[in-house]
Amino acid sequence: MAKKQKAEIDARHYDVVLAPHITEKSTMASENNAVVFKVANTATKPQIKEAVEAIFDRKVAAVNTIVVKGKTKRWRGKPYTRSDMKKAIVKLAEGQDPIDVTEGVI
Repeated sequence: MAKKQKAEIDARHYDVVLAPHITEKSTMASENNAVVFKVANTATKPQIKEAVEAIFDRKVAAVNTIVVKGKTKRWRGKPYTRSDMKKAIVKLAEGQDPIDVTEGVI
């Protein structure tokens, strides 16, 4: 059997994982070895898993996704709707170092 090669970082991985989603709830999830990301609305669970493993070099155990529907708001009396957003809760495998989403932030 051939050795499993490290997944290469591709530009398409950055099109899947857009940004970390930092809230109180996501910070609490990080204590349980999970990280929350904003992802592309068309991204699938296998694509999200592949992208996180390639970008952060960690082994992913599970991916759960949530579609947050955009709220209806008003501006100057006229209603509009915010865009829908997809979030992914990525559970890391046992023994993996946690992902520090605040590193590199100035």
